[in-house]
This record gives sequence, C-alpha cells and structure tokens, in this order.
Amino acid sequence: MIPVQGVQGRKVAVLGLGRSGLATARALLAGGAEALLWDDSPESRAKAEAEGFAMTDLTRNGALEGVAFLVVSPGIPHLYPAPHKVIARAMEAGVPVDNDIGLFFRSFATKAWDGFDQAPRVVAVTGSNGKSTTTALIRHILDEAGRPVQMAGNIGRGVLDLDPARDGEVVVLELSSYQTELARALTPDVAVFTNLSPDHLDRHGGMGGYFAAKRRLFSEGGPDRAVIGVDEVEGRFLADQTGEGAADDRVIRVSSGTKLEGFGWAVFARKGFLAEWRKGRQVAAIDLRDIKGLPGAHNHQNACAAYAACRSLGLGPKEIEGGLRSFAGLPHRSQLVGERGGVRFVNDSKATNVDSAAKALQAFDKIRWIAGGMGKEGGIAALQPLLGSVVKAYLIGHSARDFALQIGDLPHEICETMARAVARAAAEAGPGEVVLLAPAAASFDQYPNFEKRGEDFMAQVAAVLGQPPADAG
Repeated sequence: MIPVQGVQGRKVAVLGLGRSGLATARALLAGGAEALLWDDSPESRAKAEAEGFAMTDLTRNGALEGVAFLVVSPGIPHLYPAPHKVIARAMEAGVPVDNDIGLFFRSFATKAWDGFDQAPRVVAVTGSNGKSTTTALIRHILDEAGRPVQMAGNIGRGVLDLDPARDGEVVVLELSSYQTELARALTPDVAVFTNLSPDHLDRHGGMGGYFAAKRRLFSEGGPDRAVIGVDEVEGRFLADQTGEGAADDRVIRVSSGTKLEGFGWAVFARKGFLAEWRKGRQVAAIDLRDIKGLPGAHNHQNACAAYAACRSLGLGPKEIEGGLRSFAGLPHRSQLVGERGGVRFVNDSKATNVDSAAKALQAFDKIRWIAGGMGKEGGIAALQPLLGSVVKAYLIGHSARDFALQIGDLPHEICETMARAVARAAAEAGPGEVVLLAPAAASFDQYPNFEKRGEDFMAQVAAVLGQPPADAG
C-alpha cells in the first residue's frame, strides 16, 4: 500500500467503493486521514462494512462540511452526461474533487528515495485500443530483463494498492480517459499514447472531450519522454504540441504502417518488421511476424509503443526483443485458445467497439467471425470494407439481426447464443481458417462483462474440441 501524503488529521470523502475506492480508503487511513466513505450500491457498502469501514451518507445535506477534498471512483460521471449529485454539491461548495490517480502521483515519492541508487520511475499508458496489451507488454519486457517492476491502474491492482517503490523500480500504469480526466496530479516519467477512436463519447461530451481527457497525461505534468502513436490526426497533433520540432527526441513517434524517417526518434512497423530510427538512420530492427502473442498490425503497433517506452528506460534492442518473443498475450485479446485440424480458435472478446473489431479482422485470413452483443451507436456498417477475409459471420446477442442487415451480402447465420455460434463455426471451418470471436459490441445483454463472454467462448471451444476448459488468465 502507498499511504496518501499530506492528509494527516484531515477529513477526506470517498465516493465509490469498488476496487480503487477501497484501496483509496485504506491508503487514506494509513496516511492519517479521517475517511468518509459512501457508495450508492448497498452491496458495495456491505462489502466495505465487512472490511471494517463505517459508512457516511454523502448524499445528505451538510455531509461535505469540513471535508478537505472528495475522491471519486473513475466510473462515476462528474461532468457529462450529468455530474453525480455528491460531486455537484462538492463543486458548488468549492470542495476539490480528485481521484486515486491524482493521490498516487502526489504520494508515490518518499524520503526513502534519498537512499536509492536509482530513483523509481513511472510509465503511464493511455489511448483507445491496445493500452492494456501495451502496459502488460512493457511490464513483461522489464521483468524478463531483470528490472524490478509493478503494474496497476486500469489493469491489475489499484494504484494505491501498490507496494512502496524499491530502488530502481518501474511502475507501469494503464490509465483510461476516466482516470486521466480528473486527476489533479499527472506526472509520469514516460507517457504513452497508443491511438484514438470514438468511445465513451457520452461521458466526455463528444470526441473533443474524449481526446482532451487523454491529452491531460501529456499536458499536466510534462513527462520526460513521450511515446505517441501518430497513425491518427490526434496523435500527430499531440506529438506536434509536445515536442519542439521534428528533431526533438523527447518525443518518440510510433506507427504501424508508416515509415517515419525524418524525426529525432521514431519506431514503426511495416510488413511485419519493427524498425527504430534515430537522427536519420536505422539503429535496430525486429521481425515480428512469427511472434504468436502479438498477431496483426494492431499488435505490431503495441509492440512499437512498448519497445519505445523500454528503450527510453535504457533497455537494449536485444533484451527487448527477448521480451517480445516470450510474451504470451493477454486474455480476451487475440488470444489463441485452441486448434484442431488446421483450424485456430481466437478469443478477442475485448473487441467491444468497431475500431477494435476492425483490427482483429485485419489480423487474420479466412475468418469464421462470431460477432454481436449489445451493439453501440452506428452499429457495424463501418466494417463492411474489411469483411473480404470473412468466410461467414455467426451472429449472437441482442444486436444479431441488426448486424445481419449491416453486413451486406456476407454469408451469415443468426445463432443468438455463444454455444450455437461456436458449434456451427467449428463444424463448418476448414484447414487454414480461424474461428474468431470479435464481437464489435458490448457484452451486457448476455454477460456481466467482456471477460465472462470470453470465458464462455473458451468453454464452448473446449467442449467442441473435447478438452478441459483453458485458463483465461
């Protein structure tokens, strides 16, 4: 645990008692604060009370009197589509609103660091797609290279649940837009921006607000090094705003598909090869084509971002390459879960929007595509140009019939359930084909989250193959 600094004897309110909220409460108490805790969910309150915490109803009038600041869990809206009533009251009363990420950055460094040979460092990763894989890949590469490392944020542990830093340790954080938009302190040593595509637009009031939330990671504290994906206009804008010209190697530009030669520092992948260029010349190259844990151009972009971040931390190309090759991938993200008779079964349940599904569809040839769920605004019509590699679609969930109307003449079958979709796709697939779960939709019509959806896919594949269910993690 990382005790929160500067709160001794102060009254601090915590709204939301999920994973990050409970970790925040513990860290505040460890820092000597009086913590006032509340969650709108009776189940969450009961869980916190079982841990020994007392509840304070922050929704009642006067509950925030004397409170130094309010800490809000990331899933609770503070601006759009409308602020939670407790947050609205805090802002009306001038009570500062923060989150656990802000508390982490103001509490991570301690006097113990004075005795370290090498100061700990923080790498923070944000973006729309690929940030979980990039975060886990950076952690894996550092671990394989023998560097002390911890991982937290939107993946793994809550940030305040981390252990106090060791000499020379690197903390790798995945940060969502919900986390970056509200943190009052954002001071990573290395900041990574993977890419941007429409998501969470109701929460951010549109695409501009969404990008602004991501951009705060680079504009608030000014990282020593910025690794920025430049395959979209927002990334190019961010790189331009962050650097002092093309030769400024504090910005490492990253691309999947575009050759970047005219910059101080760049890492890009083309035709399956990663190349690092510095000051107008190539200094390293890695063949990514046979790395099973990183299939497709989208994962090659993730590899470039992780490579650049690790290079900025002082690792050499060869030790980074070793980490790339031993990376097994993350559950539910282009995860190979079975193979029979030349047919591969791939779980990409995390492909919950059109952009991430597009990346999955471009990673494989001859696809038996399982898609559907709770469709998002706009449906999947934008995927039509990418369906040339799809042999047939097997549609499930609430939006199955809507999706069927949006895929043109592509052969398809309304399966409704995962069990039927996997059984039908497996029965019809031939050697060289891939049965791919890439839903392009949320899971909430049939599952509590994308992880449970992916686990069901894996269980159905195991049943078809006559094998024990694979381990999702």
